Amino acid sequence: MSSSLRRGALAAAVTVLTIAPLSACGAGSDAQTLEIKPDNAAVSVGDIKIQNVTVVTQPDLKAKGPAVVTGKLFNNGRRDQTLRAIRLPGTHADVTLSPAKGSGPVVVPAGGSIVLGGEGNPSAVVEDGREAAKDGDAQPIVFDFSSTGDVALRAFVVPAKGYFAEWGPEVAASTSAGPSTSPSGGEGGGSESGSESIAPGEHSPGE
Repeated sequence: MSSSLRRGALAAAVTVLTIAPLSACGAGSDAQTLEIKPDNAAVSVGDIKIQNVTVVTQPDLKAKGPAVVTGKLFNNGRRDQTLRAIRLPGTHADVTLSPAKGSGPVVVPAGGSIVLGGEGNPSAVVEDGREAAKDGDAQPIVFDFSSTGDVALRAFVVPAKGYFAEWGPEVAASTSAGPSTSPSGGEGGGSESGSESIAPGEHSPGE
């Protein structure tokens, strides 16, 4: 075999070996690319999309008191949806929902989004939070919406320390007790789709 033919055969073999792993990564339901998951809890069901869900407990492991559920809820539909309830399966915990201002239901506006937890936002307070959720667990959570129904996922349980300090139970409990001075749009205190509300795990534009 001439040297030119040998070089051509070698180049072809290298090309085949290069393409094969790439094809394996991109083909089939067990593709390696499909095994890559985001590092925060997220799910989409119908018109509802939920991102960056966490359960934030008291900062002190020995402290008793409520926890909170935080996250960002999107409604891609044409009608408002009410968040009727949040449940923590496997526990007896009650979750109290409160809008950002006053009283009434927590509503995710059509074509918009809201952030749960943090100052000036609707809140989801878990009574007896330390007993209901343990730090480090992946806690099952079910969000019950007026039209979509149940949307289930698992979320990490973290203490209100460091980054999560401002999302902790004390903040949510204080904002749910009365009107907030922070502006919010949409029925029930929901933020409109053009708002700059940031949920835990997100970054503000330009970062």
